[in-house]
Amino acid sequence: MKLAFFQRLSQLCSVLLYNAYLAGFVTGSIYQGPLKLIPCPGFNCHSCPGALFVCPVGALQFFAAYGRYYLSLYILGFIALLGAVGGRFICGWACPFGFLQDMLNKLPVKKFKIPRRLEYLRYVILVGVIFIAAAVTREPWFCKIICPAGTLEAGIPLLLLNEHLRHMIGPVFIVKLVLLFGFLAWMAVAKRPFCRVVCPLGALYGLCNHLSFVKMAFNKKACVYDATCAPACPVDHRMYRDDPNASRCIRCLRCRSVCTPKAIHITAGQSSDPPRESC
Repeated sequence: MKLAFFQRLSQLCSVLLYNAYLAGFVTGSIYQGPLKLIPCPGFNCHSCPGALFVCPVGALQFFAAYGRYYLSLYILGFIALLGAVGGRFICGWACPFGFLQDMLNKLPVKKFKIPRRLEYLRYVILVGVIFIAAAVTREPWFCKIICPAGTLEAGIPLLLLNEHLRHMIGPVFIVKLVLLFGFLAWMAVAKRPFCRVVCPLGALYGLCNHLSFVKMAFNKKACVYDATCAPACPVDHRMYRDDPNASRCIRCLRCRSVCTPKAIHITAGQSSDPPRESC
């Protein structure tokens, strides 16, 4: 319970920190200061009235569309740096959209599992939409059509706060609203569907799970295989059955907090094999 509290607190703090430009929520303006040169670690729209940092996904798309590939290396380097430390730990501890999904999934409605094959779709979106489609068509299609964070955090608030923007409401915005409400409904009935199936930022962080300084390790001898950890995991990962450092794992440590002592370990700067028991 203590770990769950600190995780929720960390997630909430990330929401407040990333969107601390309070004047934007009053004036309906977007922050354009020097902090906008810094990528946001989590998934948060940079057009949100309160956003202080640039969305790395939006920036990658923009740079791919307009040929500024050297700037893409800056964004990718930032993501790689965070990923090299803890893999997808940002997804579990400091992502506003992950926090939203966790909260919506608490609604008392019937739940459904996400087929694991669907999880490969996030890599198709990362390569096909973020890079290839943007570079070929010179259009940021993910931000323009797909991204529910952009609609929820930027589109709706900016239209509510700026009457002169409302004439821009048209078929594209209607499609974005339909997708947003579709995602919100999916989040209520399944565990973190956006993270697992769609999110390109999570896909990039996930590639670092096996290479990061901090890793997860599982001790088969200590596990009693009672599946206690299964309900606690927000992405349906099974430490007793799956690769402890699979790209799916968001390293929220919920499994470790409910698991048999010594079955799940955190390792730093070493092999992810469990430590040997001394005689």
